[in-house]
Amino acid sequence: MHISRCSWVTNDPIYIAYHDNEWGKPVHDDRKLFEMLTLEGAQAGLSWITILKRRENYQAAFDDFNVEVISRYSSDKIDALLQDPGIIRNRRKIESVIRNAQAFLSVQDEFGSFDAYIWKFIGGNPLINHWQTDDEVPAKTKESEAMSKDLKKRGFSFIGPTICYAFMQATGMVNDHTKGCFLYRTGDSAKVKEQDKK
Repeated sequence: MHISRCSWVTNDPIYIAYHDNEWGKPVHDDRKLFEMLTLEGAQAGLSWITILKRRENYQAAFDDFNVEVISRYSSDKIDALLQDPGIIRNRRKIESVIRNAQAFLSVQDEFGSFDAYIWKFIGGNPLINHWQTDDEVPAKTKESEAMSKDLKKRGFSFIGPTICYAFMQATGMVNDHTKGCFLYRTGDSAKVKEQDKK
């Protein structure tokens, strides 16, 4: 049986699994949120599949995205990461992960969790969109611009409005499955449930 998916999904099993099991599903775990923030930043200027195929390498290289550990990385650790063929060996991107980990800890201290802070940008509930095609899906929104501006103010980098919007899609803050996708109805019913609660 043929399953219709968002048109950006290729026939690569990694892409299909990511689309079907993760993309657009709400994430509230701080470690996972930091992972997606890191991977989206690593993707800047590259294709998402390039990063997805290296995801396990990133998990190994960056201590399974343990923010406390990453925040204390030394210059020797940076040098070691720059020699790691399993990740994108870009010094600015690697250094930004460490700075972002330090800023992430500050946000956790201030708000209790990064989850509590980041979901405020959309009022706590996922934004459910109703696009016909992928061409209609924006690269950034006023919410992602506000998020980017605030994160930069807090010391985060590789976190422009487009990266923020991709992060919002990846962590289910926004559900952008298009109407032809088999997961679109999930988003549609979620919207109905939200309205029922009001």
